[in-house]
Amino acid sequence: MPAIPTRTALFARSLPASVLRASCAALPALALSAAFATAFAGQSLAAGSDDSAAPKPTNTTKTCKGAKVWDDQKQRCVAPKHSSLDPDEMYDAVRELAYAGRYGDAQAVLAAMPDQMDSRVLTYWGFTYRKQGYRDQAMSYYTRAIALDPQNHLARSYMGQGFVAEGKYGLAMEQWKLIRAAGGSGSWAEVSLREALLSGQTQSY
Repeated sequence: MPAIPTRTALFARSLPASVLRASCAALPALALSAAFATAFAGQSLAAGSDDSAAPKPTNTTKTCKGAKVWDDQKQRCVAPKHSSLDPDEMYDAVRELAYAGRYGDAQAVLAAMPDQMDSRVLTYWGFTYRKQGYRDQAMSYYTRAIALDPQNHLARSYMGQGFVAEGKYGLAMEQWKLIRAAGGSGSWAEVSLREALLSGQTQSY
């Protein structure tokens, strides 16, 4: 009677061949299988609560053109540095513009953020640079963000997704394992990187 495939074996078969080749070149096959088997035990692929939803379009992307944001107080589009938006609202505008593929406009908002050493600001500088193809700048910003806040799971996730995009699955796996080791299991950052490792596709927000 043929043996019934284990869950780990079935999962391994679902990985793209490129993932298996690249990962096994960097990590022992047994360790790779064990890591994923542990990760998937009792977990679904549902994302956690941190930035798990794609940004919803507002007037910033529906009405404003170029490097401007919608200002509710002024009821018009204004340059980011002249807006009445607080840092959280500006961060939301950055995410919205980046999701719309307007990376240069998102960076204009980032440049107007009052605290350029804020870990999340550094993270999105990295994200927008990576999406424009500037790998070295992106990695520099991710590294700085993580140095300031070792619990910045999103920066590690974006860094890992950058490695996935380059076909460096072993390095991406290292970031995924660090997220989990730091208590990020089940967070959007961990799940999105896990899915990138599975599919080879990265997130756009």
